[in-house]
Amino acid sequence: MNLYGHAGQWLMIDCGITFNSPLCPEAEAKTSGLHKHDVVAADPWFISQRKEQLAGIVITHAHEDHIGALPYLWRRFKCPVYTTKYTAEILRRKLARDGQGDNIPIIEIDSGERVDIGEFNVEWMLITHSLPEPHAFVIRTSAGSVFHTADWKIDLAPVTDKPFNAHAFKLLGKQNILAMVCDSTNATREGHSVSEQQCYTGLKQAVVTATGRVVVGCFSSNIARLITLAKIAKETGRYFALFGRSLQNTVGAAKATGHWPDDLPVLDAFNAGYLLPQEVLAVATGSQGEPRAALNQLAKDTYRNVSLDEGDLVIFSSIVIPGNETSIENLLKAYKARKIHTLMADDSELPIHASGHPCQEELKQMYEWVRPQIAVPTHGEAEHLEANAEMARLSHVPRSLTGLNGDLFKLAPEVKVVKQAVKAGRIALQQS
Repeated sequence: MNLYGHAGQWLMIDCGITFNSPLCPEAEAKTSGLHKHDVVAADPWFISQRKEQLAGIVITHAHEDHIGALPYLWRRFKCPVYTTKYTAEILRRKLARDGQGDNIPIIEIDSGERVDIGEFNVEWMLITHSLPEPHAFVIRTSAGSVFHTADWKIDLAPVTDKPFNAHAFKLLGKQNILAMVCDSTNATREGHSVSEQQCYTGLKQAVVTATGRVVVGCFSSNIARLITLAKIAKETGRYFALFGRSLQNTVGAAKATGHWPDDLPVLDAFNAGYLLPQEVLAVATGSQGEPRAALNQLAKDTYRNVSLDEGDLVIFSSIVIPGNETSIENLLKAYKARKIHTLMADDSELPIHASGHPCQEELKQMYEWVRPQIAVPTHGEAEHLEANAEMARLSHVPRSLTGLNGDLFKLAPEVKVVKQAVKAGRIALQQS
């Protein structure tokens, strides 16, 4: 949840959630056993007290950590939401499930479009990530222009949408960008991120050599990975199925907005239990060990549609998010006890997972193209923010500002960070 302020108005960029998390993650690092909540969001108190000054909410893409809190929190803001067609479809499905229907005014924007939202002129710039229609923004005001990257990577073969277009970002270097607010998730990693298309070979090799059922755990929002797996199922004579409501919802949205290939059929999960083991390739929710998700139910043999047998294979086409190590380890132990094979991304010789975030060489490249006066690293822990700032320095960006949630970054006319200027924190949300 990012807020930009200018001329007495505010613009919100994203409104996300996280799952199975404590309200104070900093304390969790020092103290074990903190209570975790199913759904957690940023505390919106500051902007809720000023909702008449909130010109609008802009959503960069459809990942839960960028869109998931809107159905819970919108009543506190009651302003228009601006996003693209696919992300709007995901949001409308969430709202319908929560009984809100058409309550939220959602304005669909096309790539490349520029829209005035109160005192802010916002330009949508298509970028590459791991799902359809991810966008960065140029936010223009009379005080200066800010380039907000959101989540991104340089991917020349992203499977969904168009390949990364460097030309659009090189043009920003001639527009006197005041600040670049940039994703830091992989800033500690050297080199360049793996292209999404590179996962095809590793995943297909694992499926071809499997003799029983194959179940793949991956993030349900990763349409690119799902398309790759559906292609592999078709090429290897297996039926492609989805285990978990969020996966079915994501693919439904992709079909509704033209992002799912017509020649890739999806089998109803109910029918998977009637197939021979060697005919099944399914994707399941719960790659982070979530207790209610399909992978956990499969491990306990409580999933209603199908049972796994000795010799079947479960592939984790995902990273281990810090904090989830114990949950995933317990999941692996449960599969091992039943003699079900598992394959983790780190144990595969070929890539079976690709991050959606930029590594160091990509960060330096973007800074050199955009040439901002100020770098503002965001979206990461302290070590990631510092590493991002170092990439900016190596790319000859004159100044970097780093801080914590609740800090106010003044970009013009003076440049400084006001520490803890805003009440910030986390709140627990109640699932409907």
